Amino acid sequence: MNRFIKIKSGAILGIASFLLPIVAGAEQPDSLRYEGEVRATFSGGSHTPFWLVNNLQGLGSPEKNNGFVRGALFKDLNEENRFTWGAGVDLVGAWNAQSPFYIHQLYGEIKYRSLQGLLGSKEIWGEFTNHRLSSGDLLYSGNALPVPQLRLGIFDYADVWGCKGWFSVKGYFAYGMFTDSKWQKSKAGIEGNRTENVLYHSKGLWLRGGNTDKFPLRGELGIEMATQFGGKAFVDGEWYHMSHGIKEWLKAFFPKYSHSTFAGEDNRSVEGNMMGAYNIALAWRPKADWSIRAYYEHFFEDESQMTFEYGWKDGLYGIEVQLPENRFVSNFVYEFLHTKDQTGGVLWNATPEVPEQVSGRDDYYNHYLYNCWQHWGMGIGNPLVISPVFNTNGMLHFLNNRIIGHHFGLEGNPTDELNYRLLLSFTRSWGSYDYQAPDVLNNFNGLLEVTWTPNKFRGWFGKVGVAGDTGKLLGKSFGVLLSIGKTGDFSLKRR
Repeated sequence: MNRFIKIKSGAILGIASFLLPIVAGAEQPDSLRYEGEVRATFSGGSHTPFWLVNNLQGLGSPEKNNGFVRGALFKDLNEENRFTWGAGVDLVGAWNAQSPFYIHQLYGEIKYRSLQGLLGSKEIWGEFTNHRLSSGDLLYSGNALPVPQLRLGIFDYADVWGCKGWFSVKGYFAYGMFTDSKWQKSKAGIEGNRTENVLYHSKGLWLRGGNTDKFPLRGELGIEMATQFGGKAFVDGEWYHMSHGIKEWLKAFFPKYSHSTFAGEDNRSVEGNMMGAYNIALAWRPKADWSIRAYYEHFFEDESQMTFEYGWKDGLYGIEVQLPENRFVSNFVYEFLHTKDQTGGVLWNATPEVPEQVSGRDDYYNHYLYNCWQHWGMGIGNPLVISPVFNTNGMLHFLNNRIIGHHFGLEGNPTDELNYRLLLSFTRSWGSYDYQAPDVLNNFNGLLEVTWTPNKFRGWFGKVGVAGDTGKLLGKSFGVLLSIGKTGDFSLKRR
């Protein structure tokens, strides 16, 4: 059945990618955009520095002296048309990485007015934070390789009819499948806990209020949820086959309780590995060229944190400032991340013998059957919670998910041809409730990256970066990034 799903998904994706241009053939003349890049990092120490690995859509690697060659071709959506289509293919060859070859992106998409559909693997960043400067959203940051999926909804804010621009909405739902079964086996070993052919579901809804043309204050409120379900899990030497019928797909969409037998016990819990996050933000924009935005994101693993039962001590608190045009700093981000509480250190799911329930030890990003919220070793959520790819013991588990962290990000354009960004992060880890650290482990990570886009050589760019880590959590490392690439486009004649 799982093999059939893979074949069917691949066939649908291939057919859609080639037929979309025919379906929308009456559109105005199109253009294709191409990208090519060669990137390499050279490192000394225990691993590649943290910010040369993370928030790269899964293309980073902790193995020292790694890199990739990348070639891509895209047909972008034309936002001026009511009906438009897009497609893309992005291939990557890598060394000292999780895989020597990636089909990084392969997708087709359509849009009619504000409604959109996407089929395939496409880079999608977090919905709530600045992906260049932020540490990353708590639920979905763009830190891991894209998950192949069918995604439908309103992807960008659309005005609510009759509200004269004061209220807008966006949202989506998606189903897909993880693709890292073989990699998990190689990482964990034949006897290690792992999963195969796991299915993916996510959904989100955001509301925005305010019209900055008439008043400078604007607010956002949203919720996003995700689920790992179906597939099978190898746990402590035994395989567990999870159902993946229509009932399970519906339970993933509408979180429903179901009984499952694990380790000889009957447990009542939500179908699959369910989690989510609330998003709240206020932005003040008195002028077009500067603004300040404060935001809070609350992560939840169960009903207790979702429904305010134990309070909201944990979360990502941030402030983002866009400064008036100058040669020094154009954008600044500060974030405070707190995941230490997790509703306390006690957990007990009610049973017929002991009907009382205590909802603690949420163990963020981890799960007793599905291992953890990762894809190809990279955490799908905020990367300051160290991803399993860094584990030296082969465990597919977040071993340091109880942290307190501070993160700074800033960027600027000293000249028309130069852009820089600076990322600095400091975290303290208490391990996890299941794997407590003997001492509090500190971790400091930094990156300075400069991008050159010469006017004389249109479309070419070069990047140079220096990065380093220190502290007991990941150890000391220092590395250099070198990258060169070319972007451009060419027109297609009208049919």
